[in-house]
Amino acid sequence: MRIMFVGDSMTIGSAGDYTWRYRMWQHLNASYGGPYRIVGPRTELYDPSVDAPGSLAYGDAAFPARAQAHLAGWGEGWLHMAPLIGDAVRAGKADTLLISLGLIDLGFYTDAEQTAENVHRFLAAAREANPRVRAVLLPVIHNVRALNDPPFAAQCERFNELLGKAVAELDSPASPLLLASPPEGWDIDRDTYDGTHPNTEGEHRLAAAFADAMHQAWDVAGPYEPARG
Repeated sequence: MRIMFVGDSMTIGSAGDYTWRYRMWQHLNASYGGPYRIVGPRTELYDPSVDAPGSLAYGDAAFPARAQAHLAGWGEGWLHMAPLIGDAVRAGKADTLLISLGLIDLGFYTDAEQTAENVHRFLAAAREANPRVRAVLLPVIHNVRALNDPPFAAQCERFNELLGKAVAELDSPASPLLLASPPEGWDIDRDTYDGTHPNTEGEHRLAAAFADAMHQAWDVAGPYEPARG
């Protein structure tokens, strides 16, 4: 299994974060019995001091470089990743994509329908690179803006409807797609440090959403159990 994490600021993480990618790595090490590799063209965290990626200061200094790989970016969404995913899948020989995208698209770039079109472009490019690639897609999670901006919240809900339809329409035995459930019990006051980006609890909940979807649908690893420390 060759896993690629694809996401926005919630996935790349910021200097000093552990990231939910790290939590997933811990989970796989503890409960997946087969060989796997984490792949992707990037390894860096976002560095607020320079407003750009470039930091390797993960919360756990023992997080190995080989497991830090990803295709995620601060301020990047489906719009930005659709042109990149084909080359990234080919270069990393990825066969499993764990995707958390959409909030930044809806917030700054595209409406729900346009964002859904980019989902289709993304998946088509990924499948052109690997016709047997599989993917777990996470719906957009409401953030603090959605709580205070009803039109934006409505766009998030509309996109999640369209994402569900895309997964149902495009799922195939050769290239299966899963729509993960939103993180159970997500609470922006408890699970984020700023109303959007995950803190430690949020990282565990995001990792659990992906891990449990893979376990339930594909019998990959076990149910998510947080590794503390």
